[in-house]
Formats: sequence, C-alpha cells, structure tokens
Amino acid sequence: MIYRLLPVVLVIASLVGCGAGDSKTATTPDVTDEVKPVVESVARIETERLSEIVKVLASDEYEGRAPGTPGGRKTVKFLIEKFAALGLEPGGEGSSWIQTVPMIRTQVQTPASLAFSVGDTVQTLEQQTNISVDTVRPVQSIAIDAPVVFVGFGASAPERDWDDYGDIDLSGKVALYLVNDPDFAAAPDEPVAGRFGDRRMTYYGRWAYKYAEAARRGAAAALVIHETEAAGYGWNVPASSPGENYAVVRDDTEVKPLTLQGWLHGDAATSLFSAAGYDLDELRVRARSPDFEAFELEDVTFGADLSVMVENIESNNVLAKLPGTSRPDEVLMVTSHWDAYGLGEPDAEGRTVRPGANDDALGTAGVLEIARVLAAGPPLERSVVFAAWTAEESGLLGSEAYAQDPIYPLEKTVANLTLDILQTAGPARDVILVGEGQSDLEDDLASAAAAQGRVVTPENLPENGLFFRADHFSLAQRGVPVLLIMGIAGGADLIDGGREAGDQWIADYIGNCYHQTCDAWSSEWDLRGAAEDIELFRTIIEDLGNSTRWPQWKAGSEFKAIREQSADARP
Repeated sequence: MIYRLLPVVLVIASLVGCGAGDSKTATTPDVTDEVKPVVESVARIETERLSEIVKVLASDEYEGRAPGTPGGRKTVKFLIEKFAALGLEPGGEGSSWIQTVPMIRTQVQTPASLAFSVGDTVQTLEQQTNISVDTVRPVQSIAIDAPVVFVGFGASAPERDWDDYGDIDLSGKVALYLVNDPDFAAAPDEPVAGRFGDRRMTYYGRWAYKYAEAARRGAAAALVIHETEAAGYGWNVPASSPGENYAVVRDDTEVKPLTLQGWLHGDAATSLFSAAGYDLDELRVRARSPDFEAFELEDVTFGADLSVMVENIESNNVLAKLPGTSRPDEVLMVTSHWDAYGLGEPDAEGRTVRPGANDDALGTAGVLEIARVLAAGPPLERSVVFAAWTAEESGLLGSEAYAQDPIYPLEKTVANLTLDILQTAGPARDVILVGEGQSDLEDDLASAAAAQGRVVTPENLPENGLFFRADHFSLAQRGVPVLLIMGIAGGADLIDGGREAGDQWIADYIGNCYHQTCDAWSSEWDLRGAAEDIELFRTIIEDLGNSTRWPQWKAGSEFKAIREQSADARP
C-alpha cells in the first residue's frame, strides 16, 4: 500500500543526551491523496528525559520492580503520577488508571530432591546448576515418580503434515523436549528443511507452546533441553530465577497447567541419554524426520520431591488515554512492560537488585515520552491508549490478562506498538524489524524510517523467536495488528562502528546483563538511537491517529483469519 507520512521534507532535529549531539535531515516518500496530511508535533523525544526516567525506575529503591512487591507497587504509583502530570485521562477499569491482574506467585523451596533414575543408577540434579524447574499450580508440595518420554520437538502441526506425538499417551508422565523447531538445524537436503520456516522460529518452537501441549495431553511435567544457539540465550537465563514463577488466576474449567515445568541443562541431558543407551546427537537427527514418533525411555524415570511456597498477589497494568476527537472508539495502543526480575542472589559485587534498566524501564520511558509529545501536539481523531503491563517476565501475564478481558474492544483496536529493550549504543542507519512478513505496519515502519534517512533491516536472529516473546503477542493472538521494536533482534548498523559494533552491543548485553544485576542505568549510555526508534512509533501513531486506514495482516500470517472474523465491526 502507498503510504504517506508528511507532505514536506522533515528535518529531524538532534536529540541531545549522554554528552553528544547531532542532526539529521531526510525526505519523506512521495505525497499521495490517500491519507490526510499529518500536523507534526513540535515537541521531540528527549534523551535526557528518557535517561532520568530510567534512572528512577532502575534505582535500588524500586527493588527490581517485581509484581506484587513494594517495588512493584512503587512503580505503579510512579507511572500513574507521570501520566497524570502529562494531562492524560485514566485509561483503566472504570475511571481508574489501572487494570487489576490477580496472580499467584510460586517458589519451589530448596533443598529439593530432583533426579533421573536409569535402572539402578541415580543421576542427581541440582536446581539452578543443571536443572531449573518451577510450577504455576497453587500446590504446597510436588511429588513425582514417573516414566520419561522423549517427544522430540513436540510439534503437532497438521497444516505442516507433522505430528511428533503419534499414539503416545503422556498421562502422568514426564515429557522431554528439544528446543526450537524441527528444521532449525536441518541441512538443505533433509525432508524437514523449510517446513517450519528454516531458522525462523515458529510458535511450535517456543517453550510456552511445548508446556501447553504437554499439559493438554495430561503430562505431569515437561522439561526442555537447553541449547544456547537454539534457545537464543545461555543457561544463565533459565537459571536466573530458580524455582520462581507467576501465573494469572485461572478459571477452574481451563486445562490444568503442568505440575512441574522447566529446563534441563544440555550436559545433564547428554549424560541421561548416554546412561540410557542413546546418543542425544543421533536423536536430534531422528527427531527431524517426519516419521519420528515420541517414545518412552526404557527403564528411565524422573523423581521430584518438592515443597512449594504459594502466594496470592495482585498486580496492576497501568493505562492512560489521550481521547480522539472524532473517532474516539477507534484505539491505537503503545505499550511496554514495567516489571523486571526483582531481587536475586548476590552477584560478585554483592548486588541483589536486578534493575531491568533496559528491559524494560527504557521502553517504558519511551512510552511516557511518546505520551508527552502527543499530549503537547494537535489532538488526533483516534484515541491513543498508553499501557505499561505487569508480569511480562513471568510469561506475558499482564498483557494476556488484558487480552482476555480488554478494556477497549480488540476489534476496534487499530494497532498495538510495543517497545521492549532498546539499544543504548548511539544512532544507527537502520531499525531492526521483528517478525518480517506479518502486517502492513511493517510498511509504516519503513516509511517512517525513510523520513529519518534510515532503512529497515529484518532481524538477523529469527531463530530466537522474538516475535513470540514480547507483550504484543498477546494482542496478535486475538488478531490485532502489531509492531515490535526490540534492540536485541539484530545488531544495528551503528553510525559509530557499523554492524560489527551493533552485534557486539548485543553480545555484551545478552551475554552479561540480560535479566542480571548489571542491567543497570548508566550515564555512559548514548540514547540518540533509542530516541530515533521511539520517534518512529510517534510518527506512525500520528499518521494512523488522523487516518481512516486499518492496518491489515499480510497474506500468510497466522493471524489474518482471526482479524477477518471481526471485519464487520470496523467501518
């Protein structure tokens, strides 16, 4: 679709911050009569404001912003005060700023008894070292002594003519999964090659799908074998919060979640299969065959004897609204998640707060900055809702709670734009697109980037499945067109250092600080690139806010049919 942002040349002023300044001029695409001109806001996203917001949210005072904690409640209060100061309206339940999200918090207690038995041989497992398990069931204790079933990649995908389960009965058993999709590591001449998108992860490759499928089939537990490349992160990530999890309070009629779920270290898995007479590398190859079927490991059982602390908590999504003038029932959403990982074990320097400065205090600062700029500019015809979700790190729970019980009808929600982790290494020649080929919003992003003199680069790590790992996915599953900016989706082509420097920034962040104590605010951040990325969303919102256009899912998207079911609700 031809898409026009502005009828004139844009001069994007420099955004001064972190001790640096610059300016950039670019032209927009050709003018057409398809969309009415946008009156551009005078205000700009400011790096100094971004930095100051993050400095507060990532401070020790906020204790890592875990849901249901004093730090989490302090965060909600801070966000409400910020939105109110900008002159926005409450956008939550009734006339409030919040949506209540009832949850349970569970914590598997240590010491815990965890082990595989192969005949008379016992392979003891240690939480956080070679296994990381938790539960989302409100139970006080867990006792499992069950056979182990190797289910390969665990995909049941009739549209791809693929079924790993065959006739296996998982009732009361422990399912052992390979991570990612069946074709992730396939050679070009293997029958599975390309059936699941090659290196691009599908939903079948996500651990969340594997857990859900195991639960649906009645398994007692499920373990995913960790591999750094296939998972997209090192063992430090699943081991970062051993035994802790959160869940939205469920309806009794829903499928019960697994009693126990988690990750098994690759070395422990190799040792287990070897003791049972199998070669794990050979099994990986077998699991890539369309003829593969799950099978029970002979004379192998998994035992767990655990006590569990269960706490009922409430947390809150924070929502603010900028009402539209002529079509207020048509809603654009710009969102982030306010939560982080709270307090953990002391690091080498004795720090226990996991502050989540980049993940996602910086994205939340971006939402606040977009709200400030839009509130200062000309009113839009459509409404804009700004949402800061809770419990993203616990499984997208805040956004999922909203998607299950939306305050604004999803069929009249124009789009959801999500900020989750922004790069802090300076301006870039490009912006990284997550989930290429999904919706028209990708074209909007390309046009907005062109107006800045930049280009769009598809993510270079599609195997990480980032499209399924941020809060926009909760809305996408219900058909709402979505767009995500996530700085770890691929190394940006940085003005200072190029693609190599962008890749190095990701390697340093993921390898050292992702979900760790060192994801902290720094006065050395260069936020000019982050500010430009945030400006892209501001530009798209301003355009769609004065448009009658409804973004569409592209042909081939798994969400297109869902959106089309509500087509009659939109003008």
